[in-house]
Amino acid sequence: MIPTEPCPIVPVFVQIVQKSVQIRLKMYIHVMLDLLSDILTNLSMRGTLYFRTSFTKPWGVAVPSYENVARFHFAHRGSCLVKVDGLEEPLTLAQGDLVIIPHGASHDLYCGHEPERTAMPLDVVLEKSGFDGSGVLVHGGDEPQSETQLICGHFSFEPNSRHILMERLPPYIHLTNYGEDAGRWMEATLRVIGEEAGGRKMGGDLIALKMSEAILAQAIRSFIESSDAQEWALGAFSDKKLSRAMEAFHKAPAERWTVDLLAGAAGMSRTGFAVQFQKLMMMSPMEYVTSWRMEIAKKKLLQDKASLTDAAESAGYASDSAFTRAFKKETGQTPAEFRRENSLARS
Repeated sequence: MIPTEPCPIVPVFVQIVQKSVQIRLKMYIHVMLDLLSDILTNLSMRGTLYFRTSFTKPWGVAVPSYENVARFHFAHRGSCLVKVDGLEEPLTLAQGDLVIIPHGASHDLYCGHEPERTAMPLDVVLEKSGFDGSGVLVHGGDEPQSETQLICGHFSFEPNSRHILMERLPPYIHLTNYGEDAGRWMEATLRVIGEEAGGRKMGGDLIALKMSEAILAQAIRSFIESSDAQEWALGAFSDKKLSRAMEAFHKAPAERWTVDLLAGAAGMSRTGFAVQFQKLMMMSPMEYVTSWRMEIAKKKLLQDKASLTDAAESAGYASDSAFTRAFKKETGQTPAEFRRENSLARS
């Protein structure tokens, strides 16, 4: 007998499957954000909004290079071209687009002319405009209908800090129609940043700055979720199983990690895990472990009252001698040489 009414079990089953998929997706995004949070926090990321613009044609600004800095430009209104040093073709930054320049390379922002002929150095633009760090940077020609409003900032990192993720990012990350693609919350965040940055309301710049820190993490996440990540040997971050193992390690880096334990955290066999990790990251799992442990040790060594043993234990080494050998192999310096050199630099 054929039922005349739909089976009530079917929609319930569909709802269960949909909910299961949503939970898995949320868990995966949570893992990725935890990884990013740990990495960016340990790299001592500090954000700075350095201007909001009102540029009118023709205009061009040559932004100099900086070490240990990731720059960003968000096109709040209008558009422009961005020419990153070392690359032949400029990219078009349309309204709503975001570009991250993760390695602090010099670049030109311009509209209406060729940058090599008329782009002015940033410090000259700041001087001529009378910009004092507050309000809006006004610059350009006499075509007000062509106004380009950019929100520009940078994130600085500790000079001695490094991580595979940041080092392997491409010369730029261009996220088109960023606010819409990233979701409603990001679209709202960008709108608030556009209204607050350089405004006259109390605390506006601080609000915009803190929100922009979330944007950097979101931008990096968007990149490593894309198909481009594997091309830059960052595929493990977007692999659900491998990223679980990486998160487990980052939560307890001083534990006695082995390939077997990492594979267990990933829910994979030892061989399958090692082969897949090497394929997607172009390095072995234990090379990744050692690299991050040395970054943790560096931070500990730069603390005033931390001993060599403290640094060794923070990196998961039971003896000072084993730690010293690993540290020198990874950095080219002994812990004592690293501490002495950086103490002099800071003083």
